[in-house]
Amino acid sequence: MTIPRSPTQAPHTAVETNSFLNDVANTPCARRAQLRRYEVNALTSCGEMVQSRHIAPALPMFEDAFCAFTRGSLVETDQGPMAIEDLLPGDKIITGDGSTQVLLWKGSTVMVPGRPNARGRTHTLTRIMADTFGMQRPRSGVIAGHSARLLATPAHLRHLSLDKPILTPVHAFLDGTSVVETLPPTPVELFHLCLRRHALINVDGLQFETYHPGIGATRTVGQPLRDLYLSLFTHIDSLTDFGPQILPRAGDGEINAITA
Repeated sequence: MTIPRSPTQAPHTAVETNSFLNDVANTPCARRAQLRRYEVNALTSCGEMVQSRHIAPALPMFEDAFCAFTRGSLVETDQGPMAIEDLLPGDKIITGDGSTQVLLWKGSTVMVPGRPNARGRTHTLTRIMADTFGMQRPRSGVIAGHSARLLATPAHLRHLSLDKPILTPVHAFLDGTSVVETLPPTPVELFHLCLRRHALINVDGLQFETYHPGIGATRTVGQPLRDLYLSLFTHIDSLTDFGPQILPRAGDGEINAITA
């Protein structure tokens, strides 16, 4: 639910929020979702930048939209590398093919990676040391969240990719030396970005994907959760507005097809 920024929005939003929280409270403990605060900066169709704050479940379909990059991650823009926390909707991001796209949406949330949630799930961070994938790839090292996907294929998935480029979760590259898991005990702010189309962006010398919900992201949830999820994205009206995936994704030991 969006936390209102003006008194006129408060009554309607309060009804929606209380109804949603009551539903959560009445859910059996074994299935009850923890709630999390999500921050959004977005560009409207009129070119206006809007900021909003939301309370929504700490479920994968929500968290994955916010948990790709940590503060300080350097994103390549037409003005040079910029720390992700300094990016604003309207900034021009250089994509994998060398063109630029306007940043339409930036989401962030704060979590403690080493603290299990209500379902016992922890969100590890992945540290990629400098030069892991070649000279200056990355340049100074990257710490990525659990939903970050990198344009690279680990050895154990090459038989599935058939030597074609795929987007792979960063944790698939863990080797205990150059790519390591980290679980800081203190809060960490995480971010993700949306452009007009799904794309590759350069983060400190490595190519990562921008946010895309993927195939069937909301098929297993009811309409209230689907509507709540879509309310996080001011720049779209429906899931089809995310467009097609630019490349197939690796996950759970298989390759997910590109969306039509």
